[in-house]
Amino acid sequence: MKKAIIGKKIGMTQIFDESGKVIPVTVIEAGPCVVVQKKTIENDGYNALQFGFSDLKPHKVNKPQKGHFAKADVAAKRILKEFRLEDINVLNVGDIIKADTFEIGEIVDVRGTSKGKGFAGTVKRFNNAKLKETHGTGPVHRHAGSMGACSSPSRIFKGKTMPGHMGAETVTVQNLEVVKVDAENNLIALRGAVPGPKGGTVTIINSVKKA
Repeated sequence: MKKAIIGKKIGMTQIFDESGKVIPVTVIEAGPCVVVQKKTIENDGYNALQFGFSDLKPHKVNKPQKGHFAKADVAAKRILKEFRLEDINVLNVGDIIKADTFEIGEIVDVRGTSKGKGFAGTVKRFNNAKLKETHGTGPVHRHAGSMGACSSPSRIFKGKTMPGHMGAETVTVQNLEVVKVDAENNLIALRGAVPGPKGGTVTIINSVKKA
């Protein structure tokens, strides 16, 4: 991982390229982030940088957090995230990371928390097929159906698709292209969709699979 930044999802829109083609983009308010802590192998067992994003009112910070921010001599931040960058020596505590850390044409991975769907059945949650809606099948068209064999093996195998809580989990979308960077307003436009609702927190890092 060479570069990273924390941001907030603003929403989706579309822009036009030089040839007039429409590009669907997600606009992210990326940064400014501040380096709150530098972790090293000598002190912590691994190398990493802790970034802070989104200012927080001082009275909403507890005592341990106040000491943490005071040690770094930075304002209180709502969100703290660690990134294991390849070279942590390029940044120091107190440095600011802005949207222009990424350039147009770069390929990035975006991680966020997906929208929560609550308790969902197998049809919605795993795209299972419905039962027939004729010949007296109802009212169980959307039920899970057979759970498995009878006396042997007398159990349900692991991995069986069952109803349960859907969404509200960490999702990473890979290989999105940076279409536009507005450093003045801290905005980055990425081609395609990004997980989570408007206002949700996301992290942008260099693509793992594409150089």
